[in-house]
Amino acid sequence: MISYLQGTIKDHMDHYSTIVVHGVGYAVYTANSWKQTHQVLESCEVFIYTHVKEDAIELYGFETRQERTLFEHLLSVSGIGPRSALLIVGNGVSETITAIAQADVSYFTSIPRIGKKNAQKIIIELKNKVGGTNELDLAEEGSPMVQDIVEALTSMGFAKQDVLFQIKAHFNADETLETNMKVILKLLSKKK
Repeated sequence: MISYLQGTIKDHMDHYSTIVVHGVGYAVYTANSWKQTHQVLESCEVFIYTHVKEDAIELYGFETRQERTLFEHLLSVSGIGPRSALLIVGNGVSETITAIAQADVSYFTSIPRIGKKNAQKIIIELKNKVGGTNELDLAEEGSPMVQDIVEALTSMGFAKQDVLFQIKAHFNADETLETNMKVILKLLSKKK
């Protein structure tokens, strides 16, 4: 198993970069953010995850051990393959860990190839590994009342993430739409 490469970047293709080590070129799948910060003919060090499939051996490269560890955690979630995991890691380790900890489904659904169900699975399955501060409320998030509140407050200029955070903390299903809206609006207005 290959876990680390040190060499020179030969070229960047759509999905991978070729890294030459002692005359041998390795195709290493990297995030777009990695390609943007590493130029062709530049020396580089890459932490590698070796992914073995029935018909291929693929190398995935990362800037840091933390990125590789997050990638491995994401692969442990059923339904998340290496290409999807790489897209998530490319958004940043701390941002992804924060999204898991805060049960932020919208963070993951904004990433190509990640739907709502997979986003929820990531949060549920990885929360204990990275630490979670908020519970994921699968029932209320999709309720018509919550959707109405989110739509109304985002149209008023509030950030969707802030609205969802306040809803998760203060939404009361036993109250009316108007009461919930007033409470959440008041909290959001204080923040501004």
